Order: sequence, then structure tokens, then C-alpha cells
Amino acid sequence: MPADCKLFPNRHTGYLKTNHPLLHKASCSGSPSFKQGISMSTQDLSGKTALVTGASRGIGAAIADTLAQAGAKVIGTATSESGAAAISERLAQWGGEGRVLNIAEADSIENLIAELEKTHGPLAILVNNAGITRDNLLMRMKEEEWDEIMQVNLKSVFRASKAAMRGMMKARHGRIINITSVVGSMGNAGQANYAAAKAGLIGFAKSMAREIGSRGITVNCVAPGFIDTDMTRALPEETRKMFEAQTALGSFGEPQDIADAVLFLASDQAKYITGQTLHVNGGMLMP
Repeated sequence: MPADCKLFPNRHTGYLKTNHPLLHKASCSGSPSFKQGISMSTQDLSGKTALVTGASRGIGAAIADTLAQAGAKVIGTATSESGAAAISERLAQWGGEGRVLNIAEADSIENLIAELEKTHGPLAILVNNAGITRDNLLMRMKEEEWDEIMQVNLKSVFRASKAAMRGMMKARHGRIINITSVVGSMGNAGQANYAAAKAGLIGFAKSMAREIGSRGITVNCVAPGFIDTDMTRALPEETRKMFEAQTALGSFGEPQDIADAVLFLASDQAKYITGQTLHVNGGMLMP
């Protein structure tokens, strides 16, 4: 231990400088002990490969950029060549890339993950973000509107998670994070299909967490409330104000708020958290 009692050992950086008076009373003699200091967990994702679906804009883009800035090798997906190219251009500075993925097709998902594992090794992080809406009142909802939501918003997550978990189980490490919605917990008129799919993701995550937790894999959800994106900016001003009034904080969130929650769950700071849903909604829903 250094003579300066203001330096205390921690797992990641060796010693931590602190002015905390209680820590100054600790003995500075003998071998360094982690119990004497403050453990500083890390959000450094260096050496880890992450797949983020639906990463061309909005929340998905913020998630991909944030994980890349934390050191991860990020592959973001889009449904079009132009979208994938835009992702590649954005992530290039951090060594990431964009890829085309039809999230509704099983072969497309399995082939992409197999290719990534061959090139980069097992995925360390999977963020199931891609999703769509097909809003309609239940009495008017067509079966194809229901089926399409289930195929893209729920079944694709089953497929991607199943494909990714094989490599994670062998590595005995992994983070699977599903982007759900406040609607999946509270419902919303005109969105019975969307709410059912998002609620399904929560139950799916809990079950999966119990199945593969012993292999060092955590499975969690992030449930955004109203976030300031292209879609919400298109709302009439009166509607936007009405929704803002439903939150305790009186405003919409930002995509970065969701990205920060995902980064936390992907990092070592959340290594003992699994089967949980992190609500990021400004107090719109307090479960």
C-alpha cells in the first residue's frame, strides 16, 4: 500500500484516490485488500462484439454509437443497403459497420450471426431493437396487422436470441437486451398488437434469463416511454403536450437516455442483474 492513505485499491485501476473521511481511518499497513477501497465497475466494452438491430436512426442509432464509443465492435443492421451504408459511415470511426438484415426472415438472422461469429467470434452483446407499428383499434384490426407485428417485434427476437445464445453459452458470457416499451406494461388504445408483442418480450426475457443464467449470460429489457424521435416530432403540438403532461418530468426523453440504459446493462456494472425490465419513461409509469 502506498504511504499516502488517500489511495485505496480497487479491482480495475489498482488504486483509487479518495478524500472520504471514513476511508482515511482504515489501516494502511499490510497487503492491499479490495475490502479497504471502493470498487469501481467499468463500462469499458473493449474486445466485445455487439449486434444492434434497427440501428439506422433514432434509439437504435444512439445505442449503436454509444456501445461503439465504449469500445465494442458494433455491427448495426438496417433493412436497406442505403441504411446499412449510413450505419457503416457513422460507425467507421470506432471500427464498426452496418449490415442489411431482414429481421422477419429466419435465414437472414441465422446467416448474419453465423458470419459474424466466424469473423469476430461469439457475440458478447445482442440488442434486439428493431421493431415496427401497425396501429389500429382492435375491432378494425386485420389479421395481417397482428401477424406482422408478432413476426417482426416478437418472433424475430426469439430467432436472434436463439442464434446468438449458442456462442454465448460456449463462451460462458453474454448480454442480451430487448428494447420493449412502456406500452407493453400499461397498454394503449389502438396498439393491442404492439402491446402484446412488447409484453411478450418481457416474459421471454425472464424465461430465458432462468434458462441460461448459469452460463454467465444475462437477459434484460429496457422499456422506453415517449422519446424525442422523428416519429414523435411529427405529432401535433397539442398531442405532444398531452403526452408530456403524463410524465412526472414533464418532457419526452432523448434517444441517449435509452442508449445509456443499454450501456449499463451491457457492462460489468450490471453483471448481477438479469430478468429485469429497466423503465426509462420520465415517470409516465411507475410499476
